[in-house]
Amino acid sequence: MFGKLKHIHFIGIGGAGMSGIALVLKNMGFEVTGSDLKPTDLTKNLAQSGIKVIYGHHPDNCRGADVVVYSSAIKPDNVELVQAQRSKIPVIPRAEMLAELMRMKTAIAVAGSHGKTTVTSMISQILERANLDPTTVIGGRILGQPTGAKLGKSQYLVAEADESDRSFLLLYPTIAVITNIEREHLDCYKDLDRIKRAFVKFANKVPFFGTVVLGIDSKAVREICPKIKRPKVSYGRQGKAMFKAIDIQLKPFGSEFTLTALGETIDRFTINIPGLFNVENSLAAIAVARSIDIDYPTIKESLFNFSGVHRRLERIGEKSGVIFYDDYAHHPTEIQVTLNTLRNAFPKQRIITIFQPHRYTRTKFLAQDFGSCFGDCDILLITEIYPAGEPAIPGVSAQLIVSAIKAHNSSHPQVIYIKDKNKISDYLLSSGLKSGDVVITLGAGNIWEIGKELYSKIDPPKADQP
Repeated sequence: MFGKLKHIHFIGIGGAGMSGIALVLKNMGFEVTGSDLKPTDLTKNLAQSGIKVIYGHHPDNCRGADVVVYSSAIKPDNVELVQAQRSKIPVIPRAEMLAELMRMKTAIAVAGSHGKTTVTSMISQILERANLDPTTVIGGRILGQPTGAKLGKSQYLVAEADESDRSFLLLYPTIAVITNIEREHLDCYKDLDRIKRAFVKFANKVPFFGTVVLGIDSKAVREICPKIKRPKVSYGRQGKAMFKAIDIQLKPFGSEFTLTALGETIDRFTINIPGLFNVENSLAAIAVARSIDIDYPTIKESLFNFSGVHRRLERIGEKSGVIFYDDYAHHPTEIQVTLNTLRNAFPKQRIITIFQPHRYTRTKFLAQDFGSCFGDCDILLITEIYPAGEPAIPGVSAQLIVSAIKAHNSSHPQVIYIKDKNKISDYLLSSGLKSGDVVITLGAGNIWEIGKELYSKIDPPKADQP
């Protein structure tokens, strides 16, 4: 594979998608190096796997590489990127390297505005349970596992497809999943129509013998269905979905539903992760598994044992009666369903949300949508925007979201803007956290660190307390 390539260098190797590909290539026998700005759990795991990780960017970092792979976060003037181009070293985006891995396999690619990581993880676990030993490249990781990447021995590869910068259009999967489509990444697409056209192109890259799996609870997905010219399988809770969940029973920390396939009742399924959205995610995984002939009992057992994904409504712990959660949600829809799920689990308890907006462009385009998504929490603390490499936009700050919330619902109990996130822990400790409170950090940036800090600062209950 890859001709005479021996040494592959990654710029931005600590990214969720980049680290997974790097680890798979390392396990295939390539020399892999990479650079990033600072140590993280992902880079530490790569180093423990034998990958040389360099902190900081320098022209010499790519010396001797046969190809350089860069992430979408890397700017054109990055010194390593510029040096590789000057040295006539082939330079490719992350998605192109993933596409090359897919050429070797029966590839399953999961795309969509929400749910990609969970659906990809569910599919991976089902294939593992069926003894199909897939190669996986997942942006997150299943709880209890060190990484979302693995080199398997079978013909199957399961990966997330990143639509944020159109790079998923470089992929040619055998099975393509579209979970849902919403207004997102408007810095790239400008409007929903352009987003839908990109997903149609993605779906039609599937070969004539492949399958496109579609979540038709999403209005935008239903609208693109007639334009998809490849074999289609649908799933959902409504309408004429081929794989459908009925008689859904939501519980505080899981759900039960009856699965029907083409109108035939199959079985009663139980999942041990909460929320209606995870019922939908399960249906996507079921549809994929059935398309490769995995039997229902294996699927059912695997979904029952699925423990969830890191930073997806992840329970961090409980101390002095205060329960801590963390979630990656950064889009208004994700926030709304996450908080609604938490409210259903804790109907009478005080929910305190700590939110860090992600990207200036998302804040600019979706500020008004953010105004209506926090209704299920009692206290909301908003800190300043995590830029994710974006330059600041004049007039765009987290205050836009604060204003939108107050304009939408002036009766919201409490909205507090704390520009410096490092002051949040002391604010909450001084304002009086109490037993029974539920604290959740929300955002795709580094806000989870504040939850961790707050958790560490709370005094544990005394030995003589019940």
